[in-house]
Amino acid sequence: MKKVNRRSVLAASAAASLFPGALRAQSWPSKPIKWVVPYTAGGLTDVVTRLTLEKMNVGQNFVVDNKPGANSLIGAEMVANAAPDGYTFLTVIAAHAANKTLYAGKLKFDLVKGFAPISLVAIAPIMVSVSNSLPVNNMAEFIAYAKKNPGKISFGSSGVGAAAHLTSELIKQVAGIDMVHVPYKGTAPALADLVSGNIQLLLDVPIGVMSQVRAGKIKALCMLSKERVPGAEEVPTIVESGGPPIESSSWVMFLAPAGTSQEIIDRLAADVAKAVKDEALRKRLAEQAVVPVGATPADTAKFLQSEIDKWEKVITTAGVKVES
Repeated sequence: MKKVNRRSVLAASAAASLFPGALRAQSWPSKPIKWVVPYTAGGLTDVVTRLTLEKMNVGQNFVVDNKPGANSLIGAEMVANAAPDGYTFLTVIAAHAANKTLYAGKLKFDLVKGFAPISLVAIAPIMVSVSNSLPVNNMAEFIAYAKKNPGKISFGSSGVGAAAHLTSELIKQVAGIDMVHVPYKGTAPALADLVSGNIQLLLDVPIGVMSQVRAGKIKALCMLSKERVPGAEEVPTIVESGGPPIESSSWVMFLAPAGTSQEIIDRLAADVAKAVKDEALRKRLAEQAVVPVGATPADTAKFLQSEIDKWEKVITTAGVKVES
């Protein structure tokens, strides 16, 4: 009996030295899991994260930790520096891809190598809206008006480098028009100025502006997507509205610190894929014009790189700079 026990101990020790990640994954999780959201509570990123985590079942509670600031960099750095033990994760949006170029050489951590992709959870296509005072009703008319009035259209955004800002720059480049950027500290003040006519254009996810569209206070020209979006079906796609085939969105993605066990990452990705198929969750997301995805880690990595490449080109061409 003693020989058997000794061999078992030796075998276990050998397995622990050869496959430490596998053994950690088998016993994971043994305590609550921290999920960092680098934005304020109640926003799209926070809401989608919480709704999705509620439908995931790993045997422990998820504790959402909101760490807003510095265009999501405060929360991202916290997770990049966290131990890759399966107890700290991060939610990011399109700004994460743009930050790779905007803050190149300025950060103490790598926005790509510092993380391991888990899943692209959902996509929220960006909507183009204009003030009622602007004499246009679709993208074809908007582009024609902008070309006749270079520099006379002001567009707002929630800040330099935000998805709304960079997508507006993309429209400028593709359509060949000249507009003036007016950055705000958040979407709310930008939307207020759009309603009052102080600015003429605002791009944002539908959840932020659809109530004003339906109240008749502003006009929705199109959605920057291939297909109409559940929850905002009355808004045509950009092609249907007479514009070029531009696609842009704010998206929600789950990341882990680099070095996290692949078994843990795969398990979480599978849980996300299962969660976004839940009818109750899909209904909640549709109410906010958010499209569920649930991509694999490999597909998530490809998507993230494609977003980094896209925004790098836009940022470089437009000469967008952020304060150090």
